[in-house]
Amino acid sequence: MGITENYKLNIIQWYPGHIAKAEKKLKEQLTRVDVVLEVRDARIPLATHHPQIDEWVGNKGRVLVLNRLDMVSSQVRSLWVDWFKSQGEVPYFTNAKQGQGVAAISKAAQAAGVELNQRRRDRGMLPRPVRAVVIGFPNVGKSALINRLLGKRVVESAARPGVTRSLRWVRISDELELLDAPGVIPVKLGNQESALKLAICDDIGQASYDNQLVASALVDILNSLQATAPKLLPKLPLQSRYELDSTPHTGEAYLHALAEHRYKKDVERAARQLLTDFRKGLLGTIPLEIPPV
Repeated sequence: MGITENYKLNIIQWYPGHIAKAEKKLKEQLTRVDVVLEVRDARIPLATHHPQIDEWVGNKGRVLVLNRLDMVSSQVRSLWVDWFKSQGEVPYFTNAKQGQGVAAISKAAQAAGVELNQRRRDRGMLPRPVRAVVIGFPNVGKSALINRLLGKRVVESAARPGVTRSLRWVRISDELELLDAPGVIPVKLGNQESALKLAICDDIGQASYDNQLVASALVDILNSLQATAPKLLPKLPLQSRYELDSTPHTGEAYLHALAEHRYKKDVERAARQLLTDFRKGLLGTIPLEIPPV
């Protein structure tokens, strides 16, 4: 999808201070754990995979969590399950807010730590609870998942990146301990297409992008999916919501047409409304990525 040539997002605001700090903190957290629960956004499972994560996680156990299962259709979910399995990974879908799929995560984390205790026994050491940490981009649902795993609200769930305190281990069961602070993946993305999708889904931290560019990109992605995989989308989601068809327009042209049609020519307002409606699920269950063929 060549949608990104025209977009230059001002994401660099995150760098270098924030990112260097986030990276240092993440590495500190990771030295103390056996298993990493990597949380991604089910609407954009590839864009919410950070290129450096394999290097950070190393040879620790990893559980792949695709959160916001309610925001994509069951058909899209099963395509991702097949695709990830073909890559040698098992994805676990969750809706951390409602608690769906969370029990399976706890089991998978314990299973990932079984080897650890086997190695300890082989060396004549006593087994100990497996230590896990939840990591991912800002706003993908890490704190909600931690709260669900702990069965109570320990972590301050905030839509602001970086609202976490010092490290604290909480025992979930005899076999599992969880670090109650989520690890936030530093956002320095060379890939503009991923950056755009993160911004559309609000997984990047506010104040680092232009709403009109991002809303235009959303329309372009929807038009492209409508052309290539219409069965995986609701029927003409933008037309159903705004009574204005997007398919004849580029994203930018549609935004201006929508502003004229509904928002007294206020393009910024049209952009914000479009992004808000998408993020709240008011356009229907819409994936912004489908598995590569």
